[in-house]
Amino acid sequence: MRSSSTNPENDLSHKLKWLMFFRILFTSLLLGSTIILHLGESPSPLASPLLVLYGLIAGVFLLSLFYALFLQRVKRKVLFAYIQIGIDTFVVTLIIFVTGSFASIFSFLYLVVIICSSMLIFRRGSMVMASLCSIQYGIMIDLEYYGILNPFVMEGGSVAANYVWSHVLYKIIIIMSACFAVAFLSGFLSEQLKKTKKELSALEDRIKRVEKLAYMGEMAASIAHEFKNPLASLAGSIQIIKQEVHCDSEIDKLMQIVLRETDRLSDLANNFLLFAKPPAGKIEQIKLDSALTETVKLFEKDSACSGRISILNELSSDIWIEMDPVHLSQVLWNLLLNAAEAIENRGFIKIKTYPLKHNYAGIEIADDGCGMSRELIKSIFNPFFTTKPNGTGLGLSIVHSILESYNTWLDVESEVNKGTTFTLKLKRIDPPS
Repeated sequence: MRSSSTNPENDLSHKLKWLMFFRILFTSLLLGSTIILHLGESPSPLASPLLVLYGLIAGVFLLSLFYALFLQRVKRKVLFAYIQIGIDTFVVTLIIFVTGSFASIFSFLYLVVIICSSMLIFRRGSMVMASLCSIQYGIMIDLEYYGILNPFVMEGGSVAANYVWSHVLYKIIIIMSACFAVAFLSGFLSEQLKKTKKELSALEDRIKRVEKLAYMGEMAASIAHEFKNPLASLAGSIQIIKQEVHCDSEIDKLMQIVLRETDRLSDLANNFLLFAKPPAGKIEQIKLDSALTETVKLFEKDSACSGRISILNELSSDIWIEMDPVHLSQVLWNLLLNAAEAIENRGFIKIKTYPLKHNYAGIEIADDGCGMSRELIKSIFNPFFTTKPNGTGLGLSIVHSILESYNTWLDVESEVNKGTTFTLKLKRIDPPS
């Protein structure tokens, strides 16, 4: 689950509602005009083809009403979409059969159904529907050709049996090819549109996050500076009093508490300054797998990891980046610590590096911990936001600020009770000669 406001289930429900509306509208216009055309050529409004068309219109309306009533109760929306569009393919086959089968001009409706499926259930769904349409059309025309199935034919129309087999086969192949070609192209475009929407949504979230953190960073810098000077004066004064005045053990203990807490506040102020404005680092050429291995070895000895968490490495060799080693180490350490704290008992952290196009390198840090909800993901980069009893809530804020100074960012995917994956990409350079 990405840090995005888009909910796939809600999006699919919205699309299904539009599908129901357009199904009714399209059926009314198409079959209504066909009925008017038949009435102009049929001596009776109760002729067999017209009765079937009446039934089709009524059936589509009843199906749409049924879909609307059960939409909110259905939990598996994707399966519901497959069922709806699958039934639509059978309705289209019936329309084609009623309007002349082999001679029908409505075989293009298969393509309409396939395009709709690509928008709702994407490439895989459109290929499934293309297969259903092809199978139904092929079987219907074959049965018609061999005289097993007798379609309703308008006056002056013809049936498949009136043509040579090669002509019939040619038309079947053309219809099937068109179905799969449209399924592939519309599925590909839908997948690209889905990917683009996802990227735009992530970019929008990222811009909002950067703007908010930039504003908070300005305030943080001012507040931290105001804190540091009084804290330094307070700590210095207590040190002088402690050295020059002989106090009993109780007062000495209170002074130790004051010094300890001032040091803690000073560290917090330094972290706040680091979040507000990371210091300019000394850029060096770094071999990524070596730097990661070194940081991981140190982290494995830390109390947060030792004895309960296994770290799995999947590191690509010969990936070089340009970055301050201290910054890289701090980013990796905070992400590893965040992953370790998300695991309650025993678990694993997987670290993966890989080359990306346009000379970038990707780093993934995944855990099998408690995971996060969508609402929680929106807040994890806010300063002082933490779900841990002993956390300061500045770790991920600092990571975000450091990465921003290198013109990169973090992407987050998470699922409750299944784990979280942090992904970042850094500019890749050629290995030094």
